[in-house]
Amino acid sequence: MNSRQKKIELSIGLSIGVISFLVYLFTLSPAVGFIDAGELAAAACTLGIAHPTGYPLFTLVGRIFSMLPVSSEEIIRLNIMAAFFVACGMVLFYHLLCELLFEYPQKIKILASVFSTVSLAFSQTVWSQATGIEVYSLHIFLIMLTLLWLLRAYRSNKFRDWLLFSSLWGLAFTNHLTSILIAPASLYLFIKANGLTKSSFKKIIFVTPAFFISLSLYIYLPIRSAHNPILNWGNPETAEKLFWHVSGKQFRVWMFSSTEAAGRQLSQYLHKLPQEFFYLPLLISLFGIVFLLIHNRKIFFWILLLLLTTVSYSINYDIHDIDSYFLLSYAAWMMFTAFGIVSLTEKLPNYAFNIFSIVILGFSVLTAAEHWKGADRSGEYLVEDYTKNVLAELPPNSILISYQWDYLISASYYFQYIKNFRPDIILIDKELLRRSWYFKQLNRNYPALYEKSKNEITLFLRELNKFEHDEPYEYAVIEGAYAEMMKSFVDTNIDSVRCFVTSEIEPPYLRGYYRIPYGLTAELRKDNSAYLERTLPAYTFHNITGTDTYTKNLLHLIVVSLTSRAAYEKQFNKEENERWFQQQAEEILH
Repeated sequence: MNSRQKKIELSIGLSIGVISFLVYLFTLSPAVGFIDAGELAAAACTLGIAHPTGYPLFTLVGRIFSMLPVSSEEIIRLNIMAAFFVACGMVLFYHLLCELLFEYPQKIKILASVFSTVSLAFSQTVWSQATGIEVYSLHIFLIMLTLLWLLRAYRSNKFRDWLLFSSLWGLAFTNHLTSILIAPASLYLFIKANGLTKSSFKKIIFVTPAFFISLSLYIYLPIRSAHNPILNWGNPETAEKLFWHVSGKQFRVWMFSSTEAAGRQLSQYLHKLPQEFFYLPLLISLFGIVFLLIHNRKIFFWILLLLLTTVSYSINYDIHDIDSYFLLSYAAWMMFTAFGIVSLTEKLPNYAFNIFSIVILGFSVLTAAEHWKGADRSGEYLVEDYTKNVLAELPPNSILISYQWDYLISASYYFQYIKNFRPDIILIDKELLRRSWYFKQLNRNYPALYEKSKNEITLFLRELNKFEHDEPYEYAVIEGAYAEMMKSFVDTNIDSVRCFVTSEIEPPYLRGYYRIPYGLTAELRKDNSAYLERTLPAYTFHNITGTDTYTKNLLHLIVVSLTSRAAYEKQFNKEENERWFQQQAEEILH
């Protein structure tokens, strides 16, 4: 290309990035969202250690963004970070497509690249990663950058390009381990460029150190863990615990669990796939597949490897929030789409090409408009409202035991540790109590609580050690020690502080205590004969805009809790209070 053509391509790529970024900003979440958002934000702001696999690069980059003077709220700065990296990722994807289509006329190359990139940028899952903090925003950016350099290394076959590819790939691993999914496709292109010769093996040996130099960023985890941060998931100080954390040992139970689970996830993927792109780009991708099979089988098999590797791995991870694991497969589909545009336009006369361009680019705008409502999180405050209301209604220095990671616990890390909102509340994650690392964090943050239950904790950890090291253990013994330990948190404190639970905590774990509906939680009491009086809480909820499963589930939890308190008020003939709680529940529903 001449310099003018390069400037045109660069300008178009930059325009796509700017437009995408602005759209993402308009639909950006102004608050803490569901699942891991609060925990990731707190880890970034405090330079802590997040859930497996630790995400050291994301944490460090997040720390920088959390300090930028673009908002008074750290969470908004970090949500902007998500929009920024996804938009940059789309610029890189556009240039990746231009690299794939280098041999075709510029007008066709640009049209195919723009349409496919815009289709990806405003697909449901990619757009969702741009509106709130998550590790996949940076993952999109790094994977696109790595694949772009892979193609350049393949075309030039220069040692320096393979060296840079190796370095970028290692860096991508320090953000998310699913970067391994490009391994088969990368090896395929390397062999196509170099063959299976002695010199090609030497080249692999010489570029590998660059990968491990980048990967060494994981040293952040044990170094930071040794300083006992307020968030220290996994406590990865030792080599053993570092390996457990980086390899996601505690999540392996959901990996390759059954063919039934894989079939269910595959069915869900295929069902959602057309909706991701509003149908037309996928239809065009079929033309691209046929076109590549005829004209360029190397690139066909490369893209196919990206697609099949991603889908094969992801369907074998049996979790609910699986959509983000399919991101690379969506990019692969849009690569096929780009070649589909080529196949449909390469023989068109100018006037027909212009009409076709207007039609499909107009369709891109319609797709973005169609997906806008589902992607728009600009009014999403539900998790923030719920977390603040739960914490606000509790008496000073209360203990709250919960298993609501997606709705409450993760968000509470942000509000308690970053915003200093109700730091007096001791919030215990019922399921994290099953992990040995959690007790160091518990001791660091709540030393008095830990000390009172130290005997029960020691007995449980002795049994838990057997489980974590795959030694013989008795389920009844370990479960019994776990229940006794959890109960001790209440037994040793209930005479001095008030203790609460959320609704999902199973009664057998806290036997001997009555659960008195309190509002959004339930108070544990030794006796339930006397009326538990309380002032009416000043709940604050913004207009609820979400329609997703998480929103529906949380609304159900809120309504059930409020109606339970209304029924409790009725039991003691407190009609005015009954009406008040019932009215709160009805307002949430409507």
